[in-house]
Amino acid sequence: MSGSLLAVCVVHATLPDAEGLVGATAIDKRPASGQVMLSALGLAGDRQADLERHGGLYQAAYAYAVEDHEWWAAHLGADIVPGQFGENLVTRGIDVTDAVIGQIWQVGAAVVQVTSPRIPCATFQRWMAQPHWVRRFTEAGRPGAYLRVLTEGAVAGGDAVSVLSTPEHGVTIGQVFAGRSDGEVSRDALTRLLAEGVDLDPTLVGWVERALAVGG
Repeated sequence: MSGSLLAVCVVHATLPDAEGLVGATAIDKRPASGQVMLSALGLAGDRQADLERHGGLYQAAYAYAVEDHEWWAAHLGADIVPGQFGENLVTRGIDVTDAVIGQIWQVGAAVVQVTSPRIPCATFQRWMAQPHWVRRFTEAGRPGAYLRVLTEGAVAGGDAVSVLSTPEHGVTIGQVFAGRSDGEVSRDALTRLLAEGVDLDPTLVGWVERALAVGG
């Protein structure tokens, strides 16, 4: 599977968010021009306001597919511009929802690994100013994927995105995202996810272990 990078987005400004846990948000991402260095902790020029819940090695960058932007635009009756969902990398031709957890991508000069789905929060809802946004985003099942950086390198709009390898367990971003809300991921799938030896996001591991414990 291969596609391309439509845009690379970094924070435009940190905005006040009085109702949020830290009083500010860096969700306002906008396209950067030229090459941007993608390192282990994210893109040069980007940042997160709530470092306890966002960012870090397993959430170094957030990818969202332009095909999903287009789906939302049709349903909302308004254009969705790159960065509007707080994403860093806007892809074309890569099915982010069906990306397998642990899948490895080449993005420009960087190599990244799919780690977990984005879980919508109240800050996202306030930013979008759409009624019942968290519920609607969840029900749509188009979460986008967080990425871990395996090889640092420069990325830019127009770069190729290609899948280098895919774990055999087959558990996807979309399955995990849906399972968090409706519990429909099978025990077999969750067991395979833990057993294959992929370096998983500790937060994801915690959720999987709790889900297996409840199901057991």
